[in-house]
Amino acid sequence: MTDLPIIDDYEALFVDNTPLLDTRAPVEFSQGAFPNSQHAPLMTDDEREQVGTCYQNGGKDDALALGYQLVSGQIKRQRLNAWMAFFNANPNGALYCFRGSLRSQITQQWLFEYSGTAYPRIRGGYKAMRRYLIDELERLSEKLNFVVIGGQTGAGKTLLLNRLINSIDLEGLANHRGSAFGNDVDPQPTQISFENALSIELIKKKHQTFIVLEDEGINIGTIHIPDVLKLKTQCAKLIVLKASVDQRIELSLKAYVVDMCDKYCALDPQRGFEHFANYWRESLGKIRKRLGGVRHQELSTTLEGALDKYQDASSVVLFLPIIETLLLEYYDPMYAYQINNKKDRIVFEGNADEIIDFLEDSKFSL
Repeated sequence: MTDLPIIDDYEALFVDNTPLLDTRAPVEFSQGAFPNSQHAPLMTDDEREQVGTCYQNGGKDDALALGYQLVSGQIKRQRLNAWMAFFNANPNGALYCFRGSLRSQITQQWLFEYSGTAYPRIRGGYKAMRRYLIDELERLSEKLNFVVIGGQTGAGKTLLLNRLINSIDLEGLANHRGSAFGNDVDPQPTQISFENALSIELIKKKHQTFIVLEDEGINIGTIHIPDVLKLKTQCAKLIVLKASVDQRIELSLKAYVVDMCDKYCALDPQRGFEHFANYWRESLGKIRKRLGGVRHQELSTTLEGALDKYQDASSVVLFLPIIETLLLEYYDPMYAYQINNKKDRIVFEGNADEIIDFLEDSKFSL
């Protein structure tokens, strides 16, 4: 094979948001990927399995011969077209396979033969980059300073985080709001993909004096916060975001009713509202035991009226008592218990503007 360029500066790849062409098989990609990666495999799962079996039984040469046979003719042209589309859209990108060996070398060689351009591949492939991110996640979680933002449900913690350049939105990375109503229209990433994205965010922000995170539990939906980070944040300074009940109702109404309905309808114009209604019914069902049978039934009845009113007249008015009840009678008691156990860590309380001023004050230090 022609001597073609290799990249091994993993930090630069992630910090620079380098577009990445992932040539692994679909089953490998589905288990975990990088935020800036696009999947265009050299082989399908079945082809990869056939080649692997051939390698075990006949050795490397037989496996290579079978691979070239399976990916030839029209199939090869289709895959080359997919790689060229990525190459043309991302001339500054790089490609990789699982270990940075044969699959990415073949892809790189075929691209060079087809286009005359030497597209770089990544040394060590996915396995080496994943190992690098695991090590950095462990190292930076222990090394960096963290400040945690707490506050009642609906106070606007995510909105506050988005105003700070030195913050990481864990719920955004996990695609879940961290509560019974936290599901989004798209599924959560795999644990591996979440860890990859989190490690990249830590690498990008490692030069900040401190990093601001939201106060989270052990899990965000199905995603587990890495133990090393959780242990560090459990002793971090805590800032409490304050908001009035009316403000919290307004923010919750937008996030859990208006925005969620819009997302479902955009994803499925025909049945979007039906999916939105089921999202509310199922979310309410998750907390039935905590609410008690009677209160759950009352809220469920009110919910059906609210859904009808919203669908017929785009009026959210009947959702107001539901959200107020959930905030004051379900979420607030849990929050009061949790924050009482952390009160010795609280260093400041205020609204979003006051918190930003406090964090920017040169007198604030860790």
